[in-house]
Amino acid sequence: MRRTLFITGTDTGAGKTVLTALLAAFLRSQKIRVVAFKPVCSGDRDDAEKIFAALGGALTLDEINPWHFRAAIAPALAARREKKSVTLAQALAHVRATQKDFAVTLVEGAGGLLAPLGEQFDSRDLMTALRATPVIVAPNRLGVVNHVLLTLEALPKSLRARARVVLMSPARPDAATATNAKLLGDFFPAEKIFRLPWLGQMFSPSQALKHAAVRRTLAQLL
Repeated sequence: MRRTLFITGTDTGAGKTVLTALLAAFLRSQKIRVVAFKPVCSGDRDDAEKIFAALGGALTLDEINPWHFRAAIAPALAARREKKSVTLAQALAHVRATQKDFAVTLVEGAGGLLAPLGEQFDSRDLMTALRATPVIVAPNRLGVVNHVLLTLEALPKSLRARARVVLMSPARPDAATATNAKLLGDFFPAEKIFRLPWLGQMFSPSQALKHAAVRRTLAQLL
């Protein structure tokens, strides 16, 4: 069965690329044909390059990330500075043209759920058009419950019912890190809430997948 997961976040820097690269590497290790996209990005292309490495050559960097704009600001605004634009129809067509050859498609947004990706569209619009399963990534620290609940509230009901939440542990846990998942479970199904440990500043999917707990979490998430 073909599946599409859309990895979004509560904010920029939440850990979306770490999870996308991990999922890509894990699925490849299970001999499952997987493709991943970061359709739009601004600033550097580090995120797209991490995905490129995790896919092991399944796509070129430009296929993974067809729209890249130089300024490290919201992609829609960065595009305007270069007198360029990207539309929902273009992003949707790019993903659909390639995903038909793969069993699992991963699409990573830019910034949070409602951050503008292009002209009059955001991650919510693209995931809705793709009928994708939303995966909300959030840093597991004080305040995350509010951020996750706001993001879930912003999803259409049909997508919210299929959503998953992944709490990414910080390098230095705070007083809320150990309790956030349980508290969030009072408002959202606990079986759809997952936690991943801190995987280091120099993140390596292959090294992370050596940990049985990480592999188990990814398998349950899928």
